[in-house]
Amino acid sequence: MSKKIQHRLYVEAALPGDGMLTLGPDQSHYLANVMRARVGDAVALFNGSDGEWASEIASVQKKAVTLSLGAKLKDQRKEPDLWLAFAPIKKARLDFMAQKATELGVSHMIPMLTRRTIVDRVKTDRLHANAVEAAEQCERLNVPTVGEPIKLDKLIADWPMDRKIMFCDEDLSGTPAHVALQAAHDKSDPAPWGILIGPEGGFDDHERALIRAHPNTVVVALGPRVLRADTAAMSAISLWQSALGDW
Repeated sequence: MSKKIQHRLYVEAALPGDGMLTLGPDQSHYLANVMRARVGDAVALFNGSDGEWASEIASVQKKAVTLSLGAKLKDQRKEPDLWLAFAPIKKARLDFMAQKATELGVSHMIPMLTRRTIVDRVKTDRLHANAVEAAEQCERLNVPTVGEPIKLDKLIADWPMDRKIMFCDEDLSGTPAHVALQAAHDKSDPAPWGILIGPEGGFDDHERALIRAHPNTVVVALGPRVLRADTAAMSAISLWQSALGDW
């Protein structure tokens, strides 16, 4: 199949499987009714583990689109192991954060409940859907996982001992992020990282002390201005990717 790829979809099925794949009702509706796809259109498929595969729409029925699998387009590649733990914010900005974190290469997203968190109910399926859509558009070969909401105290207590914490403290007292990250990086034994982003209004004094007391914490500053939570998250991810990631 040498046709120009017109659509790109994340699927949960093994690829290439038996050579044919029938999509579920939601993805079939998306292709047939939203994207107006037709028999013969080329679709790229990925599932997070088997690389990317070419396919062609073989049939379009009312609730089922069937694809014929073709050649492998890309091998699966390793992505940075970077977590993002964040205090949930209002819906539109939370959607934005999930989408952009996916585009910037985050591997796992954790809604984190703090004392000043203003949103205490998080639809993790919505976060996942935003991550899938962003991965399809930015040509990632996998989709970030999404954890269940967790209280900050438990998150810190259960934090893996081999994973460093990039703590973006809003008091601006930390070392500039790029400098701090490179200083904490062990080239001979690089560690995975997680980024902590607080709520609007910031972490309270107890929470800041708790995070700072963790032996893996690296306190960083994101510049001279106090940033909104979603802006801080995007800035922190970008700085981490520039210093230690795959940029």
